[in-house]
Amino acid sequence: MAEWSELLAELVEVRGTELNRYGFLLCGNRSEGADLFQDALVRVFTHPKGGWTVRDVEGYVRRTMLNRYLDQYRRQQRLRRLLPRLSGGPQAEVVPDHGEGADRRLDLLAALDSLSPRQRVCVVLRFYEDLTVAEVAHRLRLSEGTVKRHLSDASSRMSAVLGGPARPAHVSSTGGNR
Repeated sequence: MAEWSELLAELVEVRGTELNRYGFLLCGNRSEGADLFQDALVRVFTHPKGGWTVRDVEGYVRRTMLNRYLDQYRRQQRLRRLLPRLSGGPQAEVVPDHGEGADRRLDLLAALDSLSPRQRVCVVLRFYEDLTVAEVAHRLRLSEGTVKRHLSDASSRMSAVLGGPARPAHVSSTGGNR
C-alpha cells in the first residue's frame, strides 16, 4: 500500500493542477471540477494494481473523470424529466476581474456552458487536451464522423454565443493569400 500512497502523492503533486483544470473545463465550475477530480482519485485508488507509473494512473483518472461527468449529466437529465420544477442546472462560477482578459474568459465559459455535455467533452478533448479527431473518437468510443459532428455543432453554437463567425471566411492551405 505504501507504493500506492507514494504514487497518489506524486500524481497530485505533479499533475494535480492540470487534472483540477480538466475537471473545471468539463464541469464549468471550480468546486465541481475539484469534486470530480477527488471522486476519480477515490475510484482509481480504491482497488490498486501494481506496476503503474504516474502517467498510467493519470490516464485512468482522466477517463474516470470523463465517465463520472457524463454519468452525472445523465442523472441530472433524468431528475429534470421526473421533477419539472427542478429546471436549474449548475451555474458557471463567476471569476473575479483580473484584467482585460477576464471578459473573454467569462464569454468563453458562457459559450462552453451553452454546449451539450457530449459537445463540451469533444471540445475539451480536442482543443484543451490537443487530441486529434481520431484520438477523441477512440477515447469516447465514438466514430470520427460523430466527433466531427459534435465539434461542428459546438463551433456553431459557441460562435452564436460569442457573436463571431462559425468558420473563417477563407483559410489558405499554403498559409498566405493568393
